[in-house]
Amino acid sequence: MIFILFLSISYGQKIKVLNVGTFHMAGTTDARKVEFDVNDKNRIEETNEIARMLAQFKPTVICVEVVPSENEGINLDYSKFITDPNHKANYKGEIELIAYQVGKLAGVKRIYGIDEQATASYNYFIWKELQDQVDSLTSINYMKAAFKGFDEVDELPSTISKIKLMNTKEYWEASINVNADILTHNATQGNFEGADEAAKFYRRNLRIYSNLNQIPLSENDRVFILMGATHTAFLNEFIKRSPKYELIDLTDYLK
Repeated sequence: MIFILFLSISYGQKIKVLNVGTFHMAGTTDARKVEFDVNDKNRIEETNEIARMLAQFKPTVICVEVVPSENEGINLDYSKFITDPNHKANYKGEIELIAYQVGKLAGVKRIYGIDEQATASYNYFIWKELQDQVDSLTSINYMKAAFKGFDEVDELPSTISKIKLMNTKEYWEASINVNADILTHNATQGNFEGADEAAKFYRRNLRIYSNLNQIPLSENDRVFILMGATHTAFLNEFIKRSPKYELIDLTDYLK
């Protein structure tokens, strides 16, 4: 009876969210990266086409992988990008090539950084560095298989095909496993070394979600989020259960 009651609760109109994962186009310190030349004219044209398709979502707010303390700086940079065709953007890669372009095409007034770095440092490599583990084979075997899957991204011929793959359920689940859940198998007897490292990554992504929730939004807003695909995977899990937001299918726009 209680379960049925909760299902019947109405929260009013939800805010539509287009949550898109990408690789970092201007380089990254992440353990894995996709090769991408930001000066290649063909790649630039590809990102322009992606931006044109995503702009059809008609966002009113854009969120990117920048910490909130940089909001003033990124909005100044974005404003110059919109008004001055000769401006060289300070925020490179996918922010300039996709987020700024989507914003310009859709008439977005403001960009928000929602990243969180205070809890960003964790030992991702504990799965192979921890000594005397109760079970090391589960992580090792999973990682080997997952890395082969992630290598498929590099092998795809176009930027749009890479982004499409990075926004599939299978890719998101593998990203969460590789970066967090699989580490729970790495522990010495009676301890939680891997789980504690995974918790740090969960904490970072929960704080990213909290940053999103602190943005002043109305039910008429439409939010476009562009972040590294692993953050997208976590945000999808949080957003899909939210009473406030409605996730929009990327395939409605990225053809």
